[in-house]
Amino acid sequence: MNNRQTSDVPALIKLNTPAGAPFIFTAIIKQPKAIDNSACLFEVTCHDAETGSIKTQLYKIDDREHKSYLQFFRQLSRDFALRLPQNHQPAIRPPFNNNYREVLCNNLVPGMLYGYGDPCVMRVAEDTLKKKELYYLVVTSNDASDSFPICRSKDLINWEFAGFVFPKGQKPEWAADGEGSDYWAPEMHQIGNEYRVYFAARSKENFELCIGVARSFSPEGPFVADKKPILQGNTIDPHIFFEDNENSFLFWKEDNNGVWPGRLVELLYTTPSLTKELFPDEKDQITASFIITLWPWIQTLKYMEAFLVQHILIEAVISEFSVFMERLKQLSFNQPSNVQKKIDCILQLIRTPVYVQKLTPDGSALSGERKKVIENTLEWEAHLVEGMWVTKHSERYYLFYSANDFSTEKYGTGVAIASSLLGPYTKMSKPLLQSSKEWWAPGHPCVVKRPDGKFQLFVHAYFPGKAGYKEFRALLTMPVELEKDQVRLTNF
Repeated sequence: MNNRQTSDVPALIKLNTPAGAPFIFTAIIKQPKAIDNSACLFEVTCHDAETGSIKTQLYKIDDREHKSYLQFFRQLSRDFALRLPQNHQPAIRPPFNNNYREVLCNNLVPGMLYGYGDPCVMRVAEDTLKKKELYYLVVTSNDASDSFPICRSKDLINWEFAGFVFPKGQKPEWAADGEGSDYWAPEMHQIGNEYRVYFAARSKENFELCIGVARSFSPEGPFVADKKPILQGNTIDPHIFFEDNENSFLFWKEDNNGVWPGRLVELLYTTPSLTKELFPDEKDQITASFIITLWPWIQTLKYMEAFLVQHILIEAVISEFSVFMERLKQLSFNQPSNVQKKIDCILQLIRTPVYVQKLTPDGSALSGERKKVIENTLEWEAHLVEGMWVTKHSERYYLFYSANDFSTEKYGTGVAIASSLLGPYTKMSKPLLQSSKEWWAPGHPCVVKRPDGKFQLFVHAYFPGKAGYKEFRALLTMPVELEKDQVRLTNF
């Protein structure tokens, strides 16, 4: 997707569904000339299947946030029978029962904004002679003015705010700032006397997600970022595994789930007759027809807003993910070569691989060759795996990860186990954590080994019904036992 970031977007856009789609819409969009967070008006017209008449409705989106788009699609579902967003459907998954300990359920300071997404907890020695321990927590900040909150604790229960990795005005030289800059998934590690924070953020040059590193001689900063990212383009969720001070490895996710939706919409826009074959359900046909109508406009949006507009179609795909994949494969056989190439590209991108590669001793670059360790292969994972954390115990490596749709109750945490850091990894067949009545979408796990030798798992989670991009995420924890071929949850 080639999103424009400039202010030359027309204030009035009229769009029509390409001929050959199962349902035909006209959408007139009125928006400010600059793409920002301002209100946007939609006039939507379509043939009403129930009355046989032409129906027109007017909608106002108050801002460009996830919550507003969910409300927009809820209204479209009511008026034109589009698919209802998963967030507005009754939760159908049986409740997952586990005794989470609620650690942090409110922002400690106003500048945090979004809570404790993508948590990383690190244990350090405060005073090795007195054998005192301190724990530090760093979390995602999205596009807040102050990036990556740091909190500290002596007991993993009571936490206090300790600062930001990048306070306002001190962002990395290579990284974007402001709306949509997406500072995600920080990890703090101690290597000798140095503290490093690995993180994802968008590049100033092309707004693609990259992985960088910042350094300090204190876990509370100040941190200074390297002038260039370690890994550029379409990469997120860095995890660092340290064998020792000289041997460390970077795990990361290739963020294909942010790419394939646009390729699918472009395929249906240029070959609209495929819409009915790919989506047998009428609601999904209506949904796909509406989204491809918006395709010329979608291409003008910033990355995350484009993703949010297409998200309703993503939900249609992952509602029966393996069936959709097979349908797409079969469909490609009788298509012209140019259409086959597009379908093959989507089939490749709809897998989100996790890679590992060795870091140079100073942690500033990669060396050797990368290796794929896992990708989305299980039915519950749907279209992605992400948010990895590797813990070693008794010569086994336990790779914790998240999967499925981050903004719904289907998101959860899984585990894969190997006898070598580089794999092969064998996944547990069922998720370790799923949504419960009290907490939705427990994910992006990290594991801490306590002084007593036991392991404690930390995850973020949403309040029920409030999952989504830039929504608040609480910090939860529970003990785990690492066994030879499985991980078990235990109680405090």
